Amino acid sequence: MRIYTKKGDFGETDIFDPKTRKKIRVAKDSLRIRTFGTIDEAVSLLGIVKARMFEKALIEKIQKDLFRISSILAGFNLPFPKSKILFLEKKIDELEKKLGPQKGFLVPGANLSSSYLHLSRAVVRRGERLVVTLSKKEKIKPNILIYLNRLSDLLFTLARNESKKA
Repeated sequence: MRIYTKKGDFGETDIFDPKTRKKIRVAKDSLRIRTFGTIDEAVSLLGIVKARMFEKALIEKIQKDLFRISSILAGFNLPFPKSKILFLEKKIDELEKKLGPQKGFLVPGANLSSSYLHLSRAVVRRGERLVVTLSKKEKIKPNILIYLNRLSDLLFTLARNESKKA
């Protein structure tokens, strides 16, 4: 099997219609494609983070959750349970307990790991904004939006933790 199909050469791609669950063609610049493309960008950035950090299992779990979100946005009917949000909240709470209260703004650049975490957070937040826009046009599982919001908080907290190490 070849990686290229030539089906997307003229600006369209196949996804599943979330309502009918049938394959449909959509423009590659459609809101839906831009949304899960942004989430894919976050997954890739987190790959750099994973390569630089010791908490590889945590980052990989997040990457898999983001792949699941992309699949759901592409029309696959997969569950996205609240337990995924609760897991992020638990990690944030653990880190905040260790770090103490935030005092002032945190300027990215203390080290490479924290900088990539900040960049990942910014991309996740862009993805979150796109999901908000998409949710105004069609029904989106509410846990997806909550997860992305919490994930940006976790990435910020992880960046604080990495900055502290610098």
